[in-house]
Amino acid sequence: MNMPFYLLNPVLQAFIATLFTWGMTAVGAASIFLKRNVSQSVLDGMLGFASGIMIAASFWSLLAPSIQMAGEMGLPIWLPASVGFLLGGGVLFAIDKLLPHLHMDRFSTAEGLPTHWKRSVLLVLAISLHNIPEGMAVGVAFGATGLGLGSATLPAAIALTIGIGIQNLPEGLAVSVPLRREGVSANRSFFYGQLSGSVEVLGGVIGAAAVFYIQALLPYALAFAAGAMIYVVIEELIPEAQRGENTDISTIGAMIGFVLMMILDNLIQ
Repeated sequence: MNMPFYLLNPVLQAFIATLFTWGMTAVGAASIFLKRNVSQSVLDGMLGFASGIMIAASFWSLLAPSIQMAGEMGLPIWLPASVGFLLGGGVLFAIDKLLPHLHMDRFSTAEGLPTHWKRSVLLVLAISLHNIPEGMAVGVAFGATGLGLGSATLPAAIALTIGIGIQNLPEGLAVSVPLRREGVSANRSFFYGQLSGSVEVLGGVIGAAAVFYIQALLPYALAFAAGAMIYVVIEELIPEAQRGENTDISTIGAMIGFVLMMILDNLIQ
């Protein structure tokens, strides 16, 4: 007899949830089979949409619970959120300077330590770097549900998973479309696109296990994931979405994404 999802160990729940978010990345990457060239206005709108979801998730699903949990644990309510948020951004900043990768808006210039790796590998590394904090966010949310704190609920974790999954659609496209434009085959473009989402599973399992077995980490871990996600939005997604002539489309996409994630987080309770 199969055990219901809500009775599973939080780490296993996080594993299943991040398999879903990885699958959504694959769905986005698979769009390359439908059309070789996706219009830049569509890509910009979808990147803006992803930015809005990540910004809303960072507050509603991560920072707000971090602040509430700090109070429940007898800590200064501002401390874990502030420390975790800055640490999350700082770690992404350090990785950004060290790991060789290729930004979507600077496809000809690699960043990080010098390397002779192919551009396709560098682009996948860049998107994979973005997906690690998203996987951690989902994992931490599910890990928190197993601790019995009033501010951490299974519906809230599921809402975050749905939101991250939705915004993974354009991220899969953001890898596969540039590769296809560079002459890479559709099959290889899809492979690299979906591969970038696989790290979310690892991040989810690590995040869930860390907070489930070390409860004191929870408010810091929530804020850490938020800081890392906001860093990605400011460093990569918004500049890419706003670099062309479709600034209005990407801005509207961001507004819609924010509202959708806000509704999800507050409706599914």
